[in-house]
Amino acid sequence: MLLNFDRLGWWKYILLAITLLTAAFLLLPIVFIAALSFGSSQWLIFPPPGWTLQWYSELFADPRWLESAWTSFKIAVIVTILSVLLGLVTSFGLVRGSFLFRDALKALFLTPMILPVVVLAVALYAFFLRIGLGGTLVGFVISHLVLALPFSILSISSALEGFDKSIEDAAVLCGASPLEAKIRVTLPAISHGLFSAAVFSFLTSWDEVVVAIFMSSPTLQTLPVKVWATLRQDLTPVVAAASTLLILLTILLMALVAVVRKVLKQ
Repeated sequence: MLLNFDRLGWWKYILLAITLLTAAFLLLPIVFIAALSFGSSQWLIFPPPGWTLQWYSELFADPRWLESAWTSFKIAVIVTILSVLLGLVTSFGLVRGSFLFRDALKALFLTPMILPVVVLAVALYAFFLRIGLGGTLVGFVISHLVLALPFSILSISSALEGFDKSIEDAAVLCGASPLEAKIRVTLPAISHGLFSAAVFSFLTSWDEVVVAIFMSSPTLQTLPVKVWATLRQDLTPVVAAASTLLILLTILLMALVAVVRKVLKQ
């Protein structure tokens, strides 16, 4: 006799158990890294024999780590600004434009999302090396912009498609110029899309490591590249401290996105 799982409700508990196990599998390594950053051992040993803030002190006292963090932040901010501006213009063209091969052009803009990162990294490295931008700040910004722009286009296009264009047309009929209507009516209405585009663009650049490894130089390294290089040389808990701060910033930004989107929708 077959059991009626819908009547017994067992399937709900099975799905809950699978969800909890999956979440634990994904989160436990992150928890271990955070715990190791407070461990008193000079090696990455779990469980830690004791607890200390020594590795965070060494992290903030080392100018090489601070320089890498500042480089990452500087590149991420520039990429965010350019990504939102270019994504906004591109989204208007893709959503409201009517021209041949529009869908093909949209697919082209989204290609970096589906192309293997290492393939894109090798291609960008070879191209920038030929034109003299390898290991430069400009090369870093352009390469990260290529990765961030698809997320910006998706976020802004989605918000723009959900906006009623007749409201903008009404503003034009009331005497506003088309540009003024877009600035004073459309942009505030799609502000949640712009904010999401900014956050995802920032995180795409801030956390990126594969392309950054190819684009880095001895005098220009982002924080993820610094973490990767240090792991190859020495398994110091300072790496765990830097990784924990990267994770914490990502969590805070994602929480900020959720809060702001909730506020904007009210």
